[in-house]
Amino acid sequence: MANYPYDVAILGGGPGGYVAAIRASQLGLKAVVIEMDKLGGVCGNWGCIPSKALINQAEAFHAIEALAHMGVKVDVSGLDYSKVQAKSRTAAERSGKGVQFLLKKNKVEVVNGTGVITGAHEITVTSPAGSAAPQKISAHYLLVATGSRPRELPGMEFDEKQVLSSTGILALTSLPKSLLILGSGAIGMEFAFVMRTFGVEVTVVEMLPRILPIEDHDTAAVVEKAFVKNGVKFLVGTTASALKKTATGIELTVSKEGKTEVLQAEKLLVAVGRVPNTANVGLEKAGVKLERGFVTTKDYYQTDAASIFAIGDVLPSPLLAHVASKEGEIAVEYMASKLKGTTPPHEKKLDPMAIPGATYCEPQIASFGLTEDKAKEKKLVYKAYSFPYSGNGKANAIERPEGLVKVLFDPTTHEILGAHTVGASATELIHELLLAKKAELLPEDIATMVHAHPTLGESVMEAARGAEGWAIHI
Repeated sequence: MANYPYDVAILGGGPGGYVAAIRASQLGLKAVVIEMDKLGGVCGNWGCIPSKALINQAEAFHAIEALAHMGVKVDVSGLDYSKVQAKSRTAAERSGKGVQFLLKKNKVEVVNGTGVITGAHEITVTSPAGSAAPQKISAHYLLVATGSRPRELPGMEFDEKQVLSSTGILALTSLPKSLLILGSGAIGMEFAFVMRTFGVEVTVVEMLPRILPIEDHDTAAVVEKAFVKNGVKFLVGTTASALKKTATGIELTVSKEGKTEVLQAEKLLVAVGRVPNTANVGLEKAGVKLERGFVTTKDYYQTDAASIFAIGDVLPSPLLAHVASKEGEIAVEYMASKLKGTTPPHEKKLDPMAIPGATYCEPQIASFGLTEDKAKEKKLVYKAYSFPYSGNGKANAIERPEGLVKVLFDPTTHEILGAHTVGASATELIHELLLAKKAELLPEDIATMVHAHPTLGESVMEAARGAEGWAIHI
């Protein structure tokens, strides 16, 4: 076996790359991370972390209404959104420093610059602004974790002034009076919540027949009702065809069922998905196959080029930070087994039915596995049971009765096929059901486990009891 300065060279320092590097170090491998920008990737710098900081500020602002019910005189006229945005940048900076500390603690070297694969075991790194000569980094294995970027639509390209990406809207230091959002997925819905909570007039345009199209219809309906109550407008089954920029904002031409209208707003947020960063990385020259821009991989996320692996948003799997992190762990654990001559790990790839998805608007929504629509599409025999938050003592005590926990299961074996939560802390509650599925437990196991009272977690227990035919609080 050839000797190289590093066991693994990782291209990209986001959630996939830095977690893979730390795990590699824990396994005794010498790792290096090559990052062209800031450690933490999009998630830490312009995605997950700063957006959740904004959501937290929006929730705090929304809670002011509760003070009025107590007789407290509330005046929110002094809102300074620049301070709200500054808090989100502080959270991002703190996250980046945390990643830097963890890599240093685990003795992972970091090289700043733009990397291109120039051989089966080599990455050539160009330093920022050409401040130094290109550096060649060699390793036994290369791991591609270059992430993704917001998808642009023809004629609606980002200028980050009137037409915003998810990055552009996070950079705003003042609020627009009105905002159109294209796309009602997680990104669109989270920013719809934030902007509307701070008083922006928000309209969401969705091409498909309903909002949150990948979520179960029952949980999506709870979110829609809450948003409409809060003043968000939805146009579903509606296609955007043309954009015109004006002195005061934008005009968006949309159509539904043959009827066309022009929507006006100060700004437009395009949130219609993301595309992989696989161009200009040297992948195809190195023998890595691409399909529609995504890298194709085998077990353990190994590409057709045996020494090159790929994880995260460059793969045609859910473009989620936690997916990238776990894929990175699986890949480097396999690399370690090959280098050390030990048994390969049993987990070869993530089970798509055991990946949680979460949207952090209010109410929150989370899920894994099959929706009812997917189960019907696959012509599977299933049963579903939903327990409403209105039957939960804690939900009523905190005045958050809007929500439910839904379990899909096999009527014969009672195997959990999927679960869906919506409401307060829904993104936390989903994990009990996911753990049950991963451990091959049944609803009965959750139903008979004592849950503390009063907790929102009791809704999970009641949903499991309902699946067994004996829910108590309904």
